[in-house]
Amino acid sequence: MEYLYETHVHTSESSRCGQNSAVAQVRAYKKRGYTGIIITDHFIHGYRKHLYLPWKIKMKHVASGYEAAKKEGIKCGLDVFFGWEFTVDGSDFLTYGLDLDFLFEHTHLAKLSLPEYSNLIRKSGGYIAQAHPYRDKAGKGNKFPVNPEFLDGLEVYNAWDARNNKNANEKAFAFAQKHNLPIQAGSDSHGINIPIVSGIKLKKKADSILDIIEEVKAKKVELILP
Repeated sequence: MEYLYETHVHTSESSRCGQNSAVAQVRAYKKRGYTGIIITDHFIHGYRKHLYLPWKIKMKHVASGYEAAKKEGIKCGLDVFFGWEFTVDGSDFLTYGLDLDFLFEHTHLAKLSLPEYSNLIRKSGGYIAQAHPYRDKAGKGNKFPVNPEFLDGLEVYNAWDARNNKNANEKAFAFAQKHNLPIQAGSDSHGINIPIVSGIKLKKKADSILDIIEEVKAKKVELILP
C-alpha cells in the first residue's frame, strides 16, 4: 500500500497569495486520495498580514491556516502537519518539524541570514529544504540553489514550475543529484483548482511530521509526478 503526502500547501488564512481556505484545501486533497498534507504558509517576509502586530499574534496568524486545516482534517480523515515557507535573500525554504512554541520563542527569526536560520532550524530538530530553486520571478530576487551545506533536502519537482518555468524542475533534479541531496516534490498549491498535483509517496503511514522527514532524508520516498 502507498500513502500520498502533499508537501507544499498554502491557505488564504495565512498567505496573502492563498486563493482558498484551509478547509477547502483539506477537502480537495481528501477527494484526491491523499493521506496527509503539510501546510506551508508564508512566513512574515512579504506575504504575511498584520505585520505591525506583536510577535506572538503574528506567529498565531502564521499558524492559523494550519490550525483550521487540522480541525477539518480530523473531521474528514486527512492528516495535517505544520510547516512554513521562509524567505531570505530572495530564496524560499520549506521548514518542517518545529511547532508554534518554537516560533513564539524565537522573536528574532525574521532577521536571520540563511546560515543562521539553517543552523537554528537544524539544531532545534527541524528540517529545511529549498523550494523551487530555479524559479524565474521576473527579476524579483535571484533564484538559484543555495550552498547545499545549508539544506537537508531540495524540492526538485514543483507543479507550479512545471506549468510556468520551463526546465526549472529538471535543473533542480540535476543539482540534487550532483550534491547527493534528498529530494521531494510538491504542488505549491495556492488553491483547489490546480491542474497538476504532486507530493511524495511513502510505503508506510506517517504518524508525525518527523516520520516524513526521516523517510525523505533516508531517500525512501517516491515522487508524485504527472
